[in-house]
Amino acid sequence: MDIKAQQTKLASNFGKLLRDKFGKGPEALHVTIAQPYVLVYINGFMSAMEQVLLDQGQDMTVKKAREYLMKSLDPEFRGQIKAITDMDIQHLYYDWNLSNQTGVLVGVCPELPAGGTDTIASYDGKEEVHKEIIKISERAEKVPDGVFSYLLSPRSLIVIREGILVPIEKQLISLGFDENLRIAKRQLEGDMLINSTQFSKVLNAVVQDVFVDWDFVLDNSVISFILKPNEV
Repeated sequence: MDIKAQQTKLASNFGKLLRDKFGKGPEALHVTIAQPYVLVYINGFMSAMEQVLLDQGQDMTVKKAREYLMKSLDPEFRGQIKAITDMDIQHLYYDWNLSNQTGVLVGVCPELPAGGTDTIASYDGKEEVHKEIIKISERAEKVPDGVFSYLLSPRSLIVIREGILVPIEKQLISLGFDENLRIAKRQLEGDMLINSTQFSKVLNAVVQDVFVDWDFVLDNSVISFILKPNEV
């Protein structure tokens, strides 16, 4: 099965999984495979019950519910990716933009492809992107120990930060407040990322969506940019 067929099959299977678990599937779901990464962009995804809660200002309730539901789906997502692509996903990151009714899943495989990652690691504006990421990270928490980024396709860019947690955050995690911390950090950093105009300038594209998630155990983070390239 070629890459396009794998992407189509995963999109279909993931859509069914979400529909079975949430009671409503997304209107559109686009999968990008660029080993060692799999990015799934979800569009038009909001159940009737969630919409009622949002209309009543219960955003936090919806966010927490999705956190727990996605945790239950994690093994199934990994299993589908393994079955279709033979990629062993070690870590799965996800985030939602409730106002846009969109979301993203990013799977990371520990094994690098035979040809390495040079083809997705090199893109115009990379240095400027890293500078802006470091600037935003410093405002929100601290300068990351490392920043890496990969243009998976003309419409999707991921940025990986390593070593970003400050001592108070580590303490909160140890006390069991990891989910509350995750939600708070998403709100803070998400706003900073989406409000930055620098990314659109250096990438020569409209930033349609920005998502961010963390692995607190590994002390890293994955930021996903969904792009619409400017017409030449």
